Amino acid sequence: MKKSIFFIAGLSSFMLLSCNEKSEQVKVDIPEAKTTEAATSQGDPTTVKAKEGAFQMKGLNYSYNDLAPYMDGITVETHYGKHHLGYCNNLNDAIKGTELETKSIEEILNGLDMSNSKLRNNAGGYYNHNIFWEIIGPNAGGTPTGKIAELIDKDFGSFENFKTQFSDAAKGVFGSGWAWLVYQNDGTLKITTTPNQDNPLMPNSEVKGLPLLNLDVWEHAYYLSYKNERPKYIDSFWQLVDWSKVEYRLSLVK
Repeated sequence: MKKSIFFIAGLSSFMLLSCNEKSEQVKVDIPEAKTTEAATSQGDPTTVKAKEGAFQMKGLNYSYNDLAPYMDGITVETHYGKHHLGYCNNLNDAIKGTELETKSIEEILNGLDMSNSKLRNNAGGYYNHNIFWEIIGPNAGGTPTGKIAELIDKDFGSFENFKTQFSDAAKGVFGSGWAWLVYQNDGTLKITTTPNQDNPLMPNSEVKGLPLLNLDVWEHAYYLSYKNERPKYIDSFWQLVDWSKVEYRLSLVK
């Protein structure tokens, strides 16, 4: 038997709604489970498709259950197949029939009208999650190598210093938002945070540059497994970071 519920910020005991506007509420079907140990997904991420529009889901390089025990399968399935998909569909709706349909997501974010909350929330949510799913994976973790390791040592003193500073920033986000590692235009790395679905490409960002790594600290990203213990979720995140993907993102710097 399934329950159909609406996630409304502050009311859900399971996870929080990913959208701020009433029109952006996402209806989610969640199988009943007696314990979090039973939070194994039977779903397939390859079946998640956006409605017709300029932007589509990029897919996952792993199954929903592959990130366990650090992220349980049902959380990943709901996060990707409901929340992220909702952002993608709402983004397509927001730009339908406008010149933005021909622009890249980066161009949309760079030229964003910050007063357009529907576009701001959904373009940000779509882009932010694309990076998040890209830079994590199974059989990952460990320490970085290559250029990203060199920059981390140069700008933070050591990898451990970087982890501590990034984790502290993520823990310090009030409410919902993101922590970021950004490659700035001057060639240095910077840790920053953003509220809700904002990101470093938006005009209001205090830290600008290419996002290399991010961490979603909305409660829907971790509540089933970690409840209100965000620090435990953040500690587990380091077991999932695929540093080869972060290194690849660094290679995109022009």
